[in-house]
Amino acid sequence: MEPIAFRTASVLRACHDEYARTESARRAGAASESARGGAATRTSEVQWIPWGESAEVVGAYDSVETEYAAIRAGAALCDLPQRGTIEITGAGRLDFLQRMLTQDVKGCVAGTTAEAFWLNRKGRIDADLLLGERGDRLFVDCAESVVASTASALAAFVFSEDVVIENATARTYRLALHGPQAIDLLSRVGTEPEAIAAISVPSACADATLASHRCLLVRRDLCGEIGIEIIVARDAAASLWGALLSVHDLTGGGRRRAKPCGWFAFNMARIEGGSPLFEIDFGTSSLPHETGLIARRVSFTKGCYLGQEIVARMQSLGKPKQVIRAFRMAADSLPTEGAQVFPKDSLGEAIGQVTSSSASPMLGAACIGFATIRWAFSAAGSEVQIVAEGEPRKATLAAELGVLDGSTRGPQGIE
Repeated sequence: MEPIAFRTASVLRACHDEYARTESARRAGAASESARGGAATRTSEVQWIPWGESAEVVGAYDSVETEYAAIRAGAALCDLPQRGTIEITGAGRLDFLQRMLTQDVKGCVAGTTAEAFWLNRKGRIDADLLLGERGDRLFVDCAESVVASTASALAAFVFSEDVVIENATARTYRLALHGPQAIDLLSRVGTEPEAIAAISVPSACADATLASHRCLLVRRDLCGEIGIEIIVARDAAASLWGALLSVHDLTGGGRRRAKPCGWFAFNMARIEGGSPLFEIDFGTSSLPHETGLIARRVSFTKGCYLGQEIVARMQSLGKPKQVIRAFRMAADSLPTEGAQVFPKDSLGEAIGQVTSSSASPMLGAACIGFATIRWAFSAAGSEVQIVAEGEPRKATLAAELGVLDGSTRGPQGIE
């Protein structure tokens, strides 16, 4: 059967199919040489899942457990066709963005990053942005579903400023590495020492050469481990993907240094890491204060920006109507997206709903996730009931969104 023609399709589909064939052949060969040569061997098959209305991403390449293990102990390589890129040039770009976005970016220097919201006039989030300043240009990462509208809307505010805004998605592509061995892997494919040094600290970015391809590396630790976002020319993505997967250990059976990783394993890790996502946990109907990310995305010491009056008013009121909270289920029951949340002692009116969830390997397979909760019921440590497997089950709301604590290797606030 021919694959569905998605608007946002992975340019690496052939690479993924070849990986599955290679892994299946490797297993078959290993089985034939073993004492259990007659035993059945497991074949690899890439699982594709829909993303929004017009995109698809890899759900898993093989075993979700081994892909998750790569995030926590090795280097997991992710294909991100659902991400888009905007390039902004011109001497006035930072002054312009200072007047547009929620974050204070005026003082950004080459090699630094910032996270910000792009709001509409009603103060609702039109896009969640990651900015990387390079000295002569600035790259903006956002969801592919809103990249065209975001670039167009920003450009409409440019008048006499020296600012050029381009939707660069058609000529760029996105990969990512997550895991404690991510930087070591980059050093093994020819990345310059100065670029390695630059991204060895959080909130940094650097131009680099990876396997002879020029890239932008952006540090973003979404999973509580080292995370490196890679922006590369679209026509070089397949070659770079192959180069990153071709690095093998010289000992230990010659295993790959990187493991291809799909959405299912990444989703488990980013929930543990306390990273709610645009299009998943919040979206274009959300206000900044409702995301739980206000401290990471919004500056209250800068000047005006689009939607700022709404944000300032809510800050002065001290509370939104609802907010994203992390939760942990008391029992071994996993709620699904959209599951209703109720007060601990009542099944009357719902007070929220689950936005994402996962069993947490870091917490012994405990069920955790994010939910949008009405403010009056959202205090840290509050007990609630969440519908899971058809029944209301007890759960506890966390103090934080779940950022991994390096001392305990578990989500803070979810003991």
